[in-house]
This record gives sequence, structure tokens and C-alpha cells, in this order.
Amino acid sequence: MSWRRLRWPAAFGGLVIGLASVWPLLQSGEPVNWAPDLVTGWTLITCGLVSAGWRPESRSGDLLIATGIAWFLPNFNYLEPAILGQVLAAMVFVHRGPLLHLLFTYPSGRSSSVLTRMAIIAGYVAAIAYPVWQHPPTGIVLAALVSVVVASQSFRALGATRRTTGVVVCSALGLSVFMAGTTFLPPAMASAILLTYDAILVVIAVALTAGLRFAWWTRSGVTDLVVELGESPSATLRSALASALGDPSLLVGYWLPDVQGFFDAEGNAVVVSQDGSRQSSTLIKRDGQPVAILVHDPAVASDPGLIEAITSSARLATANVRLQAEVKARLAEVTASRRRILEAGDAERSRLERRLRDGPELRLGGLAAKLRAARGSAGDDHTLELIRHAESQLVATREEMLRLARGIHPRELSDHGLAAALSALAKDFPVPVELAVMQIESSQAAQACAYFVCSEALANVAKHASASRVTVSVKRDGRHLLIEVRDDGVGGAERDRGAGLSGLADRVETLGGTLSVESPPGRGTRVLASIPV
Repeated sequence: MSWRRLRWPAAFGGLVIGLASVWPLLQSGEPVNWAPDLVTGWTLITCGLVSAGWRPESRSGDLLIATGIAWFLPNFNYLEPAILGQVLAAMVFVHRGPLLHLLFTYPSGRSSSVLTRMAIIAGYVAAIAYPVWQHPPTGIVLAALVSVVVASQSFRALGATRRTTGVVVCSALGLSVFMAGTTFLPPAMASAILLTYDAILVVIAVALTAGLRFAWWTRSGVTDLVVELGESPSATLRSALASALGDPSLLVGYWLPDVQGFFDAEGNAVVVSQDGSRQSSTLIKRDGQPVAILVHDPAVASDPGLIEAITSSARLATANVRLQAEVKARLAEVTASRRRILEAGDAERSRLERRLRDGPELRLGGLAAKLRAARGSAGDDHTLELIRHAESQLVATREEMLRLARGIHPRELSDHGLAAALSALAKDFPVPVELAVMQIESSQAAQACAYFVCSEALANVAKHASASRVTVSVKRDGRHLLIEVRDDGVGGAERDRGAGLSGLADRVETLGGTLSVESPPGRGTRVLASIPV
């Protein structure tokens, strides 16, 4: 016959034993002498029956019944022979054996480690050794150990078990405080101490039974788990689920149809647990198709409601992760497209600059040579004056052509690098320019961007700043080019006002950099750019 079939007879017998234990006191007519003991023991037994009915797979109900029966044993101190009564009277703390067993193993009622089994054995030994609890230092140590063991069990618990440990931790803490505190109280307060102890045991029995039945603090429902995932500071779904479920070993694998397998966020293959493995797996589907899989400790899935919560919340979170991944992929595609357009534009500008130099510039140079030859053979002053005027116009045209070519794309940048290009730019600038440009190896796109930052900033200085001095600095900081253009002008410039700086900001941001403008009125302007090399 299994113990489950003996629960009802044992519980009924316990109720009868309780009534028999206080029977002599019932005849005294003073309820205060027998009612608290009877109510406490009957409450323990009744809660044990209720717990066993609600959670038959748990042994917590059986331990509550055992605690209630043991509670009544010292009341049989009136039995004869006297030695029997004395033995039963010495069992005043025997009920603490199954009670501590319950606290150490709640909610399953089963020990999960060697440490727990040792603590259970120690609890029964201490419960039988009556004098131990009469020695104040020993009583305090034992009370502290109860809290330590229960707290350690709670810390190591996983899944739904971890979420139910709050009530048992509070119960153990309350019991420990009472046991330690009573060692300092005088014997005159025995009646008050006993009534308080009765109340504590009743509260513990009711609370642990409610925990097994309702588990309203487990928050294993779908809505609450989704809330936890939403509030989690974790950056990934895996870390959020692991934190919410108390399982640091949890893995999340996403289904990739192309390769017919599950892979985590870093692209590593997730091995699905097999029968006999120490881990369990929960498959998440949407519209009948696999979406992801959770590989977790079996304790996480001990509650069917928690399984539903995991699946539903992870399905929602997985959809969100996939949506974010798609957005990131599209953003990366747009960024790459902008970069390709920018690089193609720079290449086209460079080709146009070469065509201006190799075509019109060469022809203008040939025309200048012919004008010089014609000037040497001019027959009169009027013709000579016309030739000289044509030469001056040709020089001005060639200078405009060179400025136009440099504005489209400076040849110095392609031929000699950023430092030479900025030096040529500063040479013809109407305001003194102090250059501090390091020789830096970087991509052509980064150098072109740095050049145009300086060029546009200098153009704004010439047009609006009324500055007497400009400083241009280009250096490398890690994987970035740092460009600074500072003047001592009137200030008041804004990055987003006008096409020059705003277009320049678009160029810098296309390469993954940043552009900022500091320009307080009357205190000059400072243009700062950071461009990945």
C-alpha cells in the first residue's frame, strides 16, 4: 500500500490523537489550557491534507501531517507507566524535525543535494535531543542555520521552484527569529511564548499550503513573464529569459530554414537536448512552423503554467528580435547604399577634375603659348595691348579653372595626400591658417571627407566669420580621424542652417562619423568631425 493511500487514515488518526492528547484538559473546563494546542495541531494536519490533495506529487503535505501528529506527542505526559509519560514529555521539540524537513525541501518535499540531506538529518537529531534547545548559544546557532540553509536552497533554485521560495524564506526567517529570541526571555513569559509559537506555526502552515495551491507570487503567468522580459535591462532575449527564469544555463536557438538548424544570436549551432540529457528543450512554433527552441534546466519546466508562459512570451520576444534584426539589416543596407553613392560621387568628381586639367587646361596652356609668340611679333602698340589684355584674361580664366577643379576634387589629395591638399588650400586662403596635420594612413573616402570638412569650414570663415586667425588640426584617435577647425571670428554659426554644413554632416554620417559645431556668439567657431579611418 502506497503512502498516498495512508494519508487520509494517518490524518484522521492524527486528529483523533490530538483530541486524545488534550482530553484530560478538556475536563478542566478552561479552553485556554487546551484550545491553542489543539487548533495548532489540527491546522497543521488539515493543511497537510489540503496540500496533498492539491499537489499529490509533492511530499510537503505529508510533512505537514507528520508535524501535526508530532505536535501532540508531548501532551501524553499523563500516561502510565511514568517512564512512558516522561519519554513523551521529552518530545516537546520532536515536531521540529518534520517541520525543518519541510522548510528545507519546500515545495517538492524532496532533498536535492547532499547539503540538504545533511541539514535534514541534523534537524531531526536536534529535534530529538531535547536539551539542545535549552542551551541559549546552541539554540541561537541552530536558529541561524535554519535561515542559512533555506536561503541557500532559494539561491540555487531554478524556474518555478525559485519563484515559490519567497514564502518559505519568510517562514524560516520568522521561525529562526522566534527560536533565537526565546532564549533570552524569562520563564515567567512561558505562556505568552507558547501562544506566539502556536500562531507562528499556524501562519507557516497556511502560507505554505497557499503557496502550493495558488502560487500567486510565482508570477508564472504569460502576462507577468512578458512584463519581466520587458522590464529586464538585459540586451538579449537569452539573458532576459535566463534572468526571469533563474536559469543561467538557458540557451535560445533561432530556426534558420536555409540550413535546417537552430543557431544562437552569435551564429553558433544550438544542440537540441536528447532523451536522458541533463537539460530539457521547449520548441516554439508559429503557424505550425518552428521559430526557436529553448534549452533549459528540467526544473524550469516543472510547472505547466510556466511552460506556457515561456512559450508565449518567448514567441512574442522572438518576433520582436526578428523584427529588430530585419530593421538593422535594412538600415545596414541603406547605410551601405549611401556609402556607395558617396564613393561613386567622389570617383566621378575625381574623373571630372582630371578631364578639366587634361583637356581644357592643356588647351588653355597652348593658347597662352601662342599669345606669347604673337606678342613677340606684334607690329604696333594697339595690337600688343590687345594681346596683353587677352593674356591677362587667359590667366584669370586658368586660375578660375584651377579653383573649380580643386573644388570638384583636389589633385593634391589624390597625388600627395591629405596634408599636401590642405597645405595648398591654406596657401591661397585670405586669412592666416595654422595647420597641424599628421601623416595618417586612411581610406580615400575618409581623406576626401576630411578635406571637404576643412574646405567648407574655411569657406564659412571667409564668408561670415570676420576672423583674424584659423587653426586646422587633423590627428588620429584609435580608429577615427579627428578634425578640428577653429577661428576667432564672430561666432553664431549653426550646423543645420544652410546647405554647406548640413550637407557636410550627411557626408560624415554616411561614413559612420559625427560632425558638431560649437559657435557661441562673439567667441568664434569650432567645427569638430570624427571619421572612421
